[in-house]
Amino acid sequence: MGLFERYLSVWVALCIVLGVFLGYYIPSVFAVIVTWEYAHVNVLIAVLIWVMIYPMMVQVDFSAINNTGKNPRGLILTLVINWLIKPFTMAALGWLFFKIFFVSMVDPQTANEYIAGMILLGVAPCTAMVFVWSQLTKGDPNYTLVQVSLNDVIMVFAFAPIAALLLGVTDIEIPWQTLLISVVLYVMLPLVAGWLTRKAMAKQGVFGLVQRLKPWSIVGLLGTVVLLFGFQAEKIINQPQAIILIAIPLLIQTYGIFFIGYFMAKHMRLRHEIAAPACMIGTSNFFELAVAVAISMFGLHSGAALATVVGVLVEVPVMLSLVAFANKTRHWFEV
Repeated sequence: MGLFERYLSVWVALCIVLGVFLGYYIPSVFAVIVTWEYAHVNVLIAVLIWVMIYPMMVQVDFSAINNTGKNPRGLILTLVINWLIKPFTMAALGWLFFKIFFVSMVDPQTANEYIAGMILLGVAPCTAMVFVWSQLTKGDPNYTLVQVSLNDVIMVFAFAPIAALLLGVTDIEIPWQTLLISVVLYVMLPLVAGWLTRKAMAKQGVFGLVQRLKPWSIVGLLGTVVLLFGFQAEKIINQPQAIILIAIPLLIQTYGIFFIGYFMAKHMRLRHEIAAPACMIGTSNFFELAVAVAISMFGLHSGAALATVVGVLVEVPVMLSLVAFANKTRHWFEV
């Protein structure tokens, strides 16, 4: 791994602090950036997310899906966790905490927005960061590519319907047009761009291009983090309790989903290099997409956007702890 990937948690932490500092003490800059909007999509956020996602999409090899039949159990585990368990447990936890446990601490409108942000996180399985988690757990890179490729294909068609279903169940009005535009903008188009790039670079090979693009992906991530925390700086400083309230169900969800997947993988007798990335994909979130959709649907300063930003805050340290756990328990999967 390069310098950026190796110390990713440090860079993210520094960017969070920087974003909050700038947003609180120089709010006028962020007030201007907020106005750079087209069709309810912030242009600068969209550019940064594309810079972040595109290098990862170039790595997705759709031809590798043809090899899934050789060892389908890891894929089955990932798909069950991502699409049959995780979105629904996230929605259930959001409803449980903000409609029952925290009902006296948060007004109904804000509670609905927090739940919406959590749902958007739960319906977006990890795409970009999973390559880092896979590498840290010594996962099979080719199998990880297959898992990511298949999940991305499913996400193009399943993200909007499942998000709409769960948002509807929680009595949140669904702006279908914004939701569909966001899926096209942040999933379908980057996927197509990545596929076209791979096709154009077939003879020269894409490895060199991927290596050159990787730092830009992290730059896009860090720039997005600075902006997101800058936009939410006032709330973070003045309402720290909101961060804690959102973080509690997110932590329960993240650790809970991982251990469900991990023990299912052990029961299925998967090899560790397949089991660990499969569980990381199910546990981690495509927070880039969730943040973008939350901003598009509810606004930059909404509770939904704040919930997805807290997802970024929680995810990196939690995932690093799970990487450490997975590495320490490698012997559980020895045959």
